Amino acid sequence: MSDAMTTAPAFDTTKTLTEEATGRTGLARILLGRDAIMIYLVLAFILYASLTIPRFATPVTVGFLLLDVVPVLLIAMPMTLVIITGEIDLSVASIAGLTSALMGVLWADGLDIALVLIIGLLAGMLAGAFNGFLVAVVGLPSLAVTIGTLALFRGLALVVIGDNAVANFPPGLTTFFTSKLGATGIPTVMIGVVVVALFFGVLLHFTPFGRGLYALGFSKEAARFVGIKVARSKFWLYVGTGTISALAGIFWTLRYSSARSDNASGLELTVIAAVLLGGVSIFGGKGSIPGVLAGVMLIGTINFSLRLTRVSDVILIIVTGTLLIVSVVGPSIFGAIQQWRHDRRVRKALPTLP
Repeated sequence: MSDAMTTAPAFDTTKTLTEEATGRTGLARILLGRDAIMIYLVLAFILYASLTIPRFATPVTVGFLLLDVVPVLLIAMPMTLVIITGEIDLSVASIAGLTSALMGVLWADGLDIALVLIIGLLAGMLAGAFNGFLVAVVGLPSLAVTIGTLALFRGLALVVIGDNAVANFPPGLTTFFTSKLGATGIPTVMIGVVVVALFFGVLLHFTPFGRGLYALGFSKEAARFVGIKVARSKFWLYVGTGTISALAGIFWTLRYSSARSDNASGLELTVIAAVLLGGVSIFGGKGSIPGVLAGVMLIGTINFSLRLTRVSDVILIIVTGTLLIVSVVGPSIFGAIQQWRHDRRVRKALPTLP
């Protein structure tokens, strides 16, 4: 009777989901991750340009290339944190332009250059705080707010200095901002840029505040539930973008020894393209400083290489726009492929009916 009641199992229970292949781990995850791939692309393009473009692999070229990417590198650091939270700041270039205009007017009025620099930084900080107040406290969408302040700050720059240009800044200061470290061709100001990058890298990857930004990007409600002060975090991020944008405006002004209302126009497009190309998700919750640094260097190297081959600025804008589209669409396509592969592995690992 017991034999009659014994039936064969409906399906094979010895095969479980634990047999599903897992993702890359350990050293393979580091060497084949998004950040590593971006670094490989930068190195590959530098090698290609060195072999095919005359005068590319020289200390002079290295110096001008790095000077060109300094403003983008600076602004990309706080922009990375902002986009990780699911927000954006399109007013960064306008803040840099407003800072430049203020510097020109204040210096022309006879203020000490140290005081001029301090006021420029404070202006950027206040502009960032204004954005932060509207986004974090009032609760307005960051895209709409910063599109508005993009026009507002650029308009204020034009009101401050008009169509004039101030170019008689202290020669010693302007020389410092274009000086190099010995015969390497590396600009002296890169020391400061490295310090800024290290600060934001440590802040994002090694502090509770930085880890909270990822949670904020995934879900604001969940972030509040675990005790993250959402409004305060966003407010200080915008203060940071404003301050660093002002610093970029100071560099721009003293590098070219020219304060104008249109300085740094269009820079926000390059910054956002570099940040997204470096692996930061436009939807928030994902990204890293090393990847962004590689993204900035890749875009900067491509643009500078095209300039060396005498390509027009219109083509440079097209290239930057194309890279921006690729950096937004590419991860979505890659994510869809990964999801398809994951679903396929799951279906293979599921127990099968006899």
